[in-house]
Amino acid sequence: MSEETWPLWEVFVRANRGMSHVHAGSLHAPDAELAVRNARDLYTRRGEGTSIWVVPSDAITASDPDAKGSFFESPAGKNYRHAVYYTASEGVPHL
Repeated sequence: MSEETWPLWEVFVRANRGMSHVHAGSLHAPDAELAVRNARDLYTRRGEGTSIWVVPSDAITASDPDAKGSFFESPAGKNYRHAVYYTASEGVPHL
């Protein structure tokens, strides 16, 4: 199998326990095991990761960025779902 035929993998790295995995980038690898090893070498060189996920790029389904307006708009009359209509309580500094 040549490098040109290797599948593309999306790499997600979690910096610390309790944090979310964040997309770090993409790489080509022949299989999942080598993708994880290459992701470790490429995206966590300074030991900043605690967990790595690799996902074949062709397994990801995404929304169309050009349809952002219609895709993310609230249905008519349901604007209350957005937190901008609520006020933060006094004495709660982390909000």
